[in-house]
Parts: sequence; structure tokens; C-alpha cells
Amino acid sequence: MTGAKPMSRPPLPPFTPASAAAKVQAAEDSWNSRNPAKVALAYTPDSIWRNRSEFLEGRAAIEAFLTRKWEKELDYRLIKELWAHDGNRIAVRFAYEWHDDAGQWYRSYGNENWQFAADGLMERRIASINDLPIAQADRLFHWPSEPRPAGHPGLSDLGL
Repeated sequence: MTGAKPMSRPPLPPFTPASAAAKVQAAEDSWNSRNPAKVALAYTPDSIWRNRSEFLEGRAAIEAFLTRKWEKELDYRLIKELWAHDGNRIAVRFAYEWHDDAGQWYRSYGNENWQFAADGLMERRIASINDLPIAQADRLFHWPSEPRPAGHPGLSDLGL
């Protein structure tokens, strides 16, 4: 019996400016799907995360975390932007908007440091995030479903 073929997730490291930007866009599109099982496949089976004050290890923990996240963060819309890259690492800044079950809107800002295995799967994700309550009228991320439409302003264009 032959083993399963290893999964790879291009673009692969070492990253160029173009391949790093493509990796960031692919991550944004995937996260905007709000599909925990789909998103978790971008990470190594033993991926290590720090998200705010939570420490996770492995795809099952990541999928469970994302399930909880998107049960709480309703109508989630995310924009990611490449900050820097080197070899197998990418730094990203991001903002996303969401509301809770009481209808309070938030814009969450943060930075992520990513490290990739040779197959392009993320093996480490370190995220720092802050939440800012906003009025619904102050929302900036308006699109009906994933992914963010072409032509919608990015973070720098929005002055964020």
C-alpha cells in the first residue's frame, strides 16, 4: 500500500515579493470563507499558533478554534496586507470587521508572523490582535460574501 501523497500549498518558500503577496492574498481569501476545515488545511498537521492569549498546536485545535471564533465573530470580513518577507517567513498586518450576537460592531487590528515549511504549509503563526468597538455606520468593509472583490480598497488605501 502506498502512502498518501504529501500535500503542498504553493507558492512555496523562499518567497519573492510577488509570491509573498500571493500567499497573503490566498490566506485572506481562505479566511474570508469562514470555513474552519478549509482554512485549517493551510497549516502543517503539527502547526503551532499563538492567537491573542491562546496557544494551539495541530490542525484539529486550529479547526476547533476557528469554529468558536466564527460562531462569535459574525459577518466577519478581513483584509490582509503584506508587511515584510524573508526566506520562509512572512509578516502581515490585517484588519477585520465583525459583530457580536448583541449587534455591536468591532474592527479588529493586528499583526501576524508566519513561518512556512518547504511544502508551503504554515508551521507557525503568531498573532497579536486588538479590538475596537465601532458604530455600524463606521464600517469600511462592505462586500456580500467571500472573497473581497477586486477593486475594494486595501488597508493602506483605507488609511488603516
